[in-house]
Amino acid sequence: MELEKGVQRWAVDISEWNPSPHHFSFAMSFLPQHEHPSITRFFKMEDRKRALVSRLLQYALVHQVLGIPYNEIVIRRTAEGKPYLECDKPNLELPNFNFNASHHGDFVAIASEPICLVGLDVVAKTIPEKESVEDFIESFSSYFSRLEWLNITNAGSSHQILSEFYRYWSVKEAFVKAIGVGVGYKLDTVEFLHKNWANIVVKVDGKELKDWRFWLLELGKGHMASIARGHPMFATTSYRGTLKRTQFNDEEYNMGINLPNGSFILRKVEDLLHSNEAGRVSP
Repeated sequence: MELEKGVQRWAVDISEWNPSPHHFSFAMSFLPQHEHPSITRFFKMEDRKRALVSRLLQYALVHQVLGIPYNEIVIRRTAEGKPYLECDKPNLELPNFNFNASHHGDFVAIASEPICLVGLDVVAKTIPEKESVEDFIESFSSYFSRLEWLNITNAGSSHQILSEFYRYWSVKEAFVKAIGVGVGYKLDTVEFLHKNWANIVVKVDGKELKDWRFWLLELGKGHMASIARGHPMFATTSYRGTLKRTQFNDEEYNMGINLPNGSFILRKVEDLLHSNEAGRVSP
């Protein structure tokens, strides 16, 4: 089924990639020049690696799914920072192809959808070093509804409390990233209901949104990812303007919302470097 080709889930473990300065520059050379400052602005190499791999994933995914040559791929960002593909030739089989990338800890990942909005958030379930779990999460309490906070604080041991906190935080982030909202969105107005993190339902300002699906997936090494899939009509004004279609009849939308989610495919950085350019040899 052609639509399923638009549902991609890729992840890279950057802890396994330790390039020399020359190899790093070689990998960055596969990106357009205007993308370079967003990578080199970071001082720490780990942050540079995350930024580079995030962008390589975007270009490699667009190339593989849509078949657009690398040198013809144009990726822009909305005013809120949401990346999108600028393309004059809409793909009729994947009418609303869009993607979202995320990174935290050792993993950089990307997810795409052919019809629905997609939001992705990766989180490393880091244990606070200089304070208790209870003190650590307390500073975030204003971002959760009363019911969510009750579920977090009553989750059990400190480890279970921290895991539940990260689940709620991650799925909220996936939702706001799907609709294209920037930093500052009132996360406490977004409430999630679930049964052991299955059949997840989202409410915004107390109103349930019917046209959404959510998944939480383990990536390994104490990392997890949340994926949000929802109707294009919920996109912010700036992001909606980048989409090819925002209106679908029930049959079309049901096909998109009910597509299989799929597991993450682990990629290596070398997989993301296209090898079809003459004269380009990896050091």
